[in-house]
Amino acid sequence: MRTLCSSTLIGEFFVIGFAGLVAMKDPGLSMSTVWTVCGIAMFLCVLLCGLVTRPGGVALGWILQFALVASGFVVPMMFVLGVVFAGLWWASVHYGRKIDEARARFAAQAAPSAPDAA
Repeated sequence: MRTLCSSTLIGEFFVIGFAGLVAMKDPGLSMSTVWTVCGIAMFLCVLLCGLVTRPGGVALGWILQFALVASGFVVPMMFVLGVVFAGLWWASVHYGRKIDEARARFAAQAAPSAPDAA
């Protein structure tokens, strides 16, 4: 699960950076505000790559997904990209857990049985 979720988060890192470049063109937003918000969101993406397998890591990822969708109020294209990345996040969590379960089953089957004491 970690690999799939981390890949999604790194993709979001770049999308947030590009959205910041677009948001800079809005005359109602200061550059410092745009880059403070984008910088925090980008930092959270990288931080969550390491926390995704810990308790609460997936929940924090969902909060980031909702924030990404909500950023569409500033950059309208982010509504679309936010929904796409939320779908990728769901798939990463869902299929990542299935892959982890399959690996655990395979490892349990592949482990040699202990010889019986005679």
